[in-house]
Amino acid sequence: MLFVVFLIACGASATTGVMFKPGDWYRSLDKPSWTPPNWAFPVVWTVLYVCIAAAAARIAPLPGSGLAMALFVAQLCYNTLWTPIFFGLHRMKVGLAVIGLLWLLVAATLLAFLRLDIVAGLLFVPYLVWVTIAGALNFEVWRLNRDRMATD
Repeated sequence: MLFVVFLIACGASATTGVMFKPGDWYRSLDKPSWTPPNWAFPVVWTVLYVCIAAAAARIAPLPGSGLAMALFVAQLCYNTLWTPIFFGLHRMKVGLAVIGLLWLLVAATLLAFLRLDIVAGLLFVPYLVWVTIAGALNFEVWRLNRDRMATD
């Protein structure tokens, strides 16, 4: 049952991806050659959200899980925030700051989860890898297009 609750929470976070699609603006930007194909994003995020929800469901009932769950909630908030900032407002530099904080929160959550349950911590490893890739992609897209942005 806890898994379903956390999967719904992750699904709520994922709705920003439906509401703020990349669209023509993103397609028009210069991107690095290593940019993942468009179809990879929903596939990867679906798998990641299942892993994230499973990890949280393992941690939540454990004694001493308060800090770990607070970090879980914080990282999910920053996860939710990035898409409307980057794709909705077209604020690549602000998005870079948000994803930097997200990376720190995901890493802290991973470590807190590892201390309580090794499987839960390991379920967060692919998420940290993906946020690392997304952060690098955010940086490169900003770097390649910063001369085209009026403000940020």
